[in-house]
Amino acid sequence: MVTIVQNGNPILRKQAREVPISDIVSPKIQKIMSDMKTVLATQDDGVALAAPQIGKSLRIFIVSGAMLKLASKNYKGDESFMIFINPEILKLSKERQKVEEGCLSVRWKYGKIERAKKASIRAYDENGKLFERGASGLLAQVFQHEIDHLKGILFIDNAYDIKDIPREEQTKGRLETV
Repeated sequence: MVTIVQNGNPILRKQAREVPISDIVSPKIQKIMSDMKTVLATQDDGVALAAPQIGKSLRIFIVSGAMLKLASKNYKGDESFMIFINPEILKLSKERQKVEEGCLSVRWKYGKIERAKKASIRAYDENGKLFERGASGLLAQVFQHEIDHLKGILFIDNAYDIKDIPREEQTKGRLETV
């Protein structure tokens, strides 16, 4: 059974490796993406997941469209998973915002962090097709959080006012965990 790696595991601090484009459609990489979807679907507060969080040091992250829809009235996409392979941020807005953030690998800790309000990203999808996508609000925050994971950075490295919020309290306030 695949589980979410927790803070303290050295894989979370490593720079993730690029996935060779020709390997994207391989059974191995497809299985990793399938495992990521399965694990993320078990997290009722999880919005996104990076491959290092399941112990795979690869530049892949996924986003739950269903959770984005729940968390943001502005989300216009569908409820399927979005997959980003070898992502790179193309542009971040100069305008910043302070946002609450948590992480599935730093369970039940939440803090405030400054993120760009808008972000543009380039990545490959699960079929090896290159695409670009712009985002604002929560999705822009997710892009920045997940790419930090791929660089070995956890949100607690840059957050302030970090608090432990037990699961019971957390679900009352409906905090999303990226």
